[in-house]
This record gives sequence, C-alpha cells and structure tokens, in this order.
Amino acid sequence: MEYLSTLFHPAELQLQLQTWGWLSYPILFAIIFAETGILAGFFFPGDSLLFIAGFVCSLGYVQIWPLTLLLIVAAITGDATGYFIGKKTGEKIFFKPDSLLFKKEYLYRTKSFYEKHGGKTIVLARFIPIVRTFAPFMAGVGNMGYRKFALYNITGGIAWITSMLFAGYFLGNIPLVKANLEKTILLIIFISLLPVFHQAYSHRKQNKKLEV
Repeated sequence: MEYLSTLFHPAELQLQLQTWGWLSYPILFAIIFAETGILAGFFFPGDSLLFIAGFVCSLGYVQIWPLTLLLIVAAITGDATGYFIGKKTGEKIFFKPDSLLFKKEYLYRTKSFYEKHGGKTIVLARFIPIVRTFAPFMAGVGNMGYRKFALYNITGGIAWITSMLFAGYFLGNIPLVKANLEKTILLIIFISLLPVFHQAYSHRKQNKKLEV
C-alpha cells in the first residue's frame, strides 16, 4: 500500500523511480497494463505516471528507448486484454452491482463516448482517464471487429506512450518546468480530466431534460 500511495504524489514517485532502478521496467509495465486491461485499474494515474517516468529517463536513471518500447507493448496488450474480456462478458456486465472497484456509471459514460466517436474512441480514450480503461472493454462488448480494433489499439498505444514519455523527457529539462514539476503534473491531470468533466456535465444536463 505504501508503494501504491506514491503513484499519486509526483515528488515521491520520482524518488521511487530513481531508486527502483531496473525494477522500474516491470513495475511500470504492470501499471500500464493494469490501467488499460483490467477494469479495476481505472484509478492508476497513467498520464502523470508516464510524464514523470520520461522526466526520470532524462536524468539517466532509466533508459528512454527500452522503456518506451516496453510500455507500448504494455498499452497494446492491455487494451487487447480488455477487448477480449468485454467480448466474453458481453452486456451482462451492465447488470453487475456496483462495488468499490467497479462503477456502472463509468461504463455508461464510456458507452456514450463510444457511441459519439465510434472506433476512434480507442485512440482518443488513451488520453482520457477512466475512459481509457473501459473503452477497449466496451469495444469487445459491442463486438467491434478485432482487425479494426487492433488498428486503433496499436495507433493509440504508440501515440499515448510516446507523447507522454517524451513530453516528460524533453519538457522536464526546461528550468521552469523542472522547478515546478508538481504543478506541471497537476496541470496535465487537470487537462486530461476536462473531457470527463464535460461528458459528466452533458450527461447530467441531458438527464434533467428527460425529467422535465
């Protein structure tokens, strides 16, 4: 639990990555895979985690290219796992009661996002917390063809991992960013959550119209 709590504190996470050494590779792989492939992994801070990992790479504690390739594999295989779980589970998941690690509200939000953007959801969702966890699952539930899904999955996985890691790698060395790393991470989290807030507002607004 102590290691888990560091994921939500940029300064502590940076120190942990610097001390984990080669263990950073399997640990980060497991986190990215879980966030994209297991429904219970929706709470992992993917964007900020990748940004800090890129920053730590710029300091020489972790190698950027091996980590990039490894996490691309984690993101792609994670989404593929979520897809097949959704395909096997089907729509009966909507009848499952809420629990600590499962909220049907997240499914409905992702379903709404999926219906609006279609297959592009698999790419766009990579950059949206919570939605990126449930999007591949919903693609499986909706019986999207696997070839089509795989194309979006690979494209989105590469775009997400490289953009976040290299943003941290290059921007982290800018003095202003380096001196305000935590504020930068909070800004990234805020920007990534804007689509979620917008979708929740639209959903609430739509429900009020139906009640009238």
